Amino acid sequence: MQIAQNSVVAFHYTLTNDAGEVLDSSEGREPLTYLHGAGNIIPGLEKELEGRAAGDKLNVKVAPEEGYGEVQEQLLQEVPRDAFQGVESIEPGMQFQAQTQGGPLMVTVKKVEGDTVVVDGNHPLAGQHLNFDVEIATVREASQEEVEHGHVHGEGGVEH
Repeated sequence: MQIAQNSVVAFHYTLTNDAGEVLDSSEGREPLTYLHGAGNIIPGLEKELEGRAAGDKLNVKVAPEEGYGEVQEQLLQEVPRDAFQGVESIEPGMQFQAQTQGGPLMVTVKKVEGDTVVVDGNHPLAGQHLNFDVEIATVREASQEEVEHGHVHGEGGVEH
């Protein structure tokens, strides 16, 4: 069976950046399982998996606009140190959930300068090319319930 709209796909992957550093991998774990066409994975990878079958191996390079987007400068903000009440030490790399007009947003501390903290609301992989080494493990037709819910149920998916 080929990967198409409403296929349940399980695949192993290794994700690297352009410097060759491994950012994520399914090695030693179960394959990643998703419902094709439901927006469960980044668009650039999903597009490249279309038409593939179990056993296929491929290398995919995803540009930022089809991955986690370009860096949005407006999501870099200076915040007063006292906005982090109850946190004694703030260090670059720490992550916090900020409450915004658009709802909750994960932010990463970029730098701390005196009473000012620079936070970044961009996804950590925004602006980067993503290089996937993929091996497709299984492909099956989704159940009607999976299609209605927009995600995989059972092994590798959601239990409810």
